Amino acid sequence: MRVLVVEDDPQLGPWLRDALADAFGSSDMVTTLDEGRAAVRVRNFELVVIDRGLPDGDGLALLPDLRQQKPSPATVVLTALDDPIDIARALDDGADDYVAKPFEPIELVARAKAVLRRLFLDRGGVVSVGNLSYDIINRAVLVDDNPIIVPRRELAILEAMVRRTGRVVLRETLEVAAYGFEDEIQSNAIEAHVSRLRRRLREANCKVAIRPIRGLGYLLSGE
Repeated sequence: MRVLVVEDDPQLGPWLRDALADAFGSSDMVTTLDEGRAAVRVRNFELVVIDRGLPDGDGLALLPDLRQQKPSPATVVLTALDDPIDIARALDDGADDYVAKPFEPIELVARAKAVLRRLFLDRGGVVSVGNLSYDIINRAVLVDDNPIIVPRRELAILEAMVRRTGRVVLRETLEVAAYGFEDEIQSNAIEAHVSRLRRRLREANCKVAIRPIRGLGYLLSGE
């Protein structure tokens, strides 16, 4: 799952990016409306957290761009304004939730999970392949109903493949899933992550196969 944070505060922005990355997976941060529009043009995000007071305008101006995404991401608006009229305007403009500053990390993550749960309700929140189950909202991996621990980047790669079961997932798609805009990617990084992921699943007696497709990427299927 990919998260975009649109926040210009030099302390709050990186903190939000890291906290949401820990909760949901790969997270990117931009600081202006223009950068937010550019980001959603080149990547699909499942969750976008937007501050209203941005240097080049009100963060609500990004909501029409997000509604044009297919599928549209969940959106949480952050603001120091807690007037009921401001809250109603944000929700009317298409925001899924509204969090007033200051807030606690646990509150933001819980509210984001609630929004994502509603978003994925009709799409199916749990994907199963063979004896592997993946809970998209809670980012939980189970094999024969037993939870296994998967590190963050491997988890992002597994999610990208599970959500495209039976289809070739391009190497570039896996890089986007596992790394942010500013991350440096070693030439063999994806291969190394996939190798460790295979070993981890095999040790858990997982009945799925991850096959390399020469020159393209990988394909995940039930054995």
